[in-house]
Formats: sequence, structure tokens, C-alpha cells
Amino acid sequence: MNDKIHVQGIHLTLTAALKQAMHEKAERLLRHNSQIMRVRMDLEHHDTKEPEQRFTAKAQVEIDGPDLIASATSEDAYKSVDLLVDKLDKLLREKHAKRVHGRNDERKQAPDVLHGKA
Repeated sequence: MNDKIHVQGIHLTLTAALKQAMHEKAERLLRHNSQIMRVRMDLEHHDTKEPEQRFTAKAQVEIDGPDLIASATSEDAYKSVDLLVDKLDKLLREKHAKRVHGRNDERKQAPDVLHGKA
């Protein structure tokens, strides 16, 4: 298992299968960006909430710049983890696109490059 990924259960004990599933899902995030320093995932169980809000998965992705934080709620633990990883995946893609777009922005180019002078 990857030492960059930390999983924790809050108000529940994580089974080996659930831990494995959370690690596998988080590995998908690490493939996108090698600059990720750490992924911390928490899975919370609430007995007192509505059945469709029983499980809340929260995560913090430590990366260059501001950390990415997301959460997802559903009636099933595995579904909550899937929804959370999908949100984080989208956030990472948006962050990457913003970085690439900013790097290729013509306003940031040197004047020589803009006018074709070498």
C-alpha cells in the first residue's frame, strides 16, 4: 500500500475490504498528478441522520498550492467513497487545466515571442 494515502473511519471500524477499496480509489488520484504529497480520506457513519445521508466521505489532497478538500454523502459507504474520488478527480483536472492555460497565456509571453522576433 502507498504511504501517501491515509484512510480513517470515524464512528465505524473500517473492514479490510473497505480499506482496500479506499486505497485503490485514491491510487487513481495519484496517477493523475505526481506532485500530490498526501491524500487523507475519512469515512464517517451517522446513525441519527436520514438513511440517504448515513455515510460521509471526506478527503484532503495535499498538493502544491492550496489543498483540495471535498466531501460526499450517501446511503452506502462504498458509494460515498466513489462519489468523493470522482469529485477530487474533477478538482485535480480543473487545477491542471488552469495551470496549463496560465502557462500558455499569451499575455504572459515575452514581447519578442508574441511578434515572431527571435
